[in-house]
Amino acid sequence: MATRPRFTFHLRLRSFALVTLCALTMVATQPAGAQTYKVLYNFTGGGDGANPYAGLTMDGAGNLYGTAASGGYTGGYCGTDGGCGTVFKLTHHGSGWTLAPLYAFKGDSGTNYDAAIPIARVIFGPDGSLYGTTEAGGGGDCSYFHNGCGAVFKLSPPATACKAVLCPWTETVLYRVAQDNGDEASGDVIFDSAGNLYGTVTLGGQLDGGYVFELTPSGGGWSEQILYSFNPNDVDCNAPMAGLVFDASGNLYGTANNGCGALYGGVFQLVPSGSGWTENILLRLNGFGIGDWTQADLAPDGQGNFYGISNDLGPNEHGTVFELSPSNGGFEYSLAYAFGGQGGAYPRAPVTVDARGTYIYGTTTNTGPLGIGDGAVYELTLFNGIWTQTVLHYFGGSDGQYPVSSVLVDANGNLYGTASYGGAYGNGVVWEITPD
Repeated sequence: MATRPRFTFHLRLRSFALVTLCALTMVATQPAGAQTYKVLYNFTGGGDGANPYAGLTMDGAGNLYGTAASGGYTGGYCGTDGGCGTVFKLTHHGSGWTLAPLYAFKGDSGTNYDAAIPIARVIFGPDGSLYGTTEAGGGGDCSYFHNGCGAVFKLSPPATACKAVLCPWTETVLYRVAQDNGDEASGDVIFDSAGNLYGTVTLGGQLDGGYVFELTPSGGGWSEQILYSFNPNDVDCNAPMAGLVFDASGNLYGTANNGCGALYGGVFQLVPSGSGWTENILLRLNGFGIGDWTQADLAPDGQGNFYGISNDLGPNEHGTVFELSPSNGGFEYSLAYAFGGQGGAYPRAPVTVDARGTYIYGTTTNTGPLGIGDGAVYELTLFNGIWTQTVLHYFGGSDGQYPVSSVLVDANGNLYGTASYGGAYGNGVVWEITPD
């Protein structure tokens, strides 16, 4: 198995620090329905990339797009961690899939101060380009062996149709977080209806607790504005590691890995207020009761509810899925599912929920309690007010390990995602689950 690179774990390992070796409350799971699991691609660790952490994005033709956190270019600082990562495209050809690297990040090698180490998804912007973030690169003396503080990038497709198998896209760095003393852009970005781009930076900033930013197209470039700076104390939320979501009123919602008045992080809301934004803390994770730490985006359904995960603890001590529902001008918390049995443990990825709020899909990094196993893909089904879990696939190493990917569901009910390790070369896989 490939050695897990240091750069992706220096902050995230906090989520696993409180695993206890006491007796566990086992949670029953339903047997899996009929489905077929298939590895679509095994990463080699070369020019194609390695260690895909994020979920996938699909275009109208059914092609898949994603990021690999390492592999690709290995010159300069990039050689320290086995490459600065790639953006890739998977195209369906007959009964198989073909991977084409769209771009290999170069980090702070040389004088370009390129982006490096993408661990978030890429998304399509209104112009048909791909947009995303990186934990490193972009200049600045931060983490990762002086390989930059992180960046926001854009990848533009070729101006004319490309007939070659390898058809690279053109990269533009839109924002270098070092200019605001930031450190780590690790979450997905999101657009508003006017074409402005929003995201989070985990550390640093004016108050050293991370911040929320907006990028606005301006004069052929992009202008940056800090919307809210988090204070790294126990009262304020801080260390946001995930992306943001909008509601119909233009409010922003996100998660924080620390603080929020309870040490363990929580969920925050940012409301436009005059010339600034006001923070409301909607949920304070408290350890054994609700869970602790969350590094994943919230998932909205079509009813105004938001769903999220805690990485650890909760009633069965191995993480939870929770729901926040509008109630009396605020939000009410409810527990959807508590991990702790053989149905998976330690979720890291955002959940995917249908518009009616009756199905939830996600992944866990381990198969069972005490960190055993290589992870699982699960489905939660709501019936008579109770969520019931079905395990769709248990990973076994050769088919992938340690999935921290969200689950993409297409119009035919097929599921797609990544596993960050394992597979034929130990560098991770892209997988598909199809109903029989």
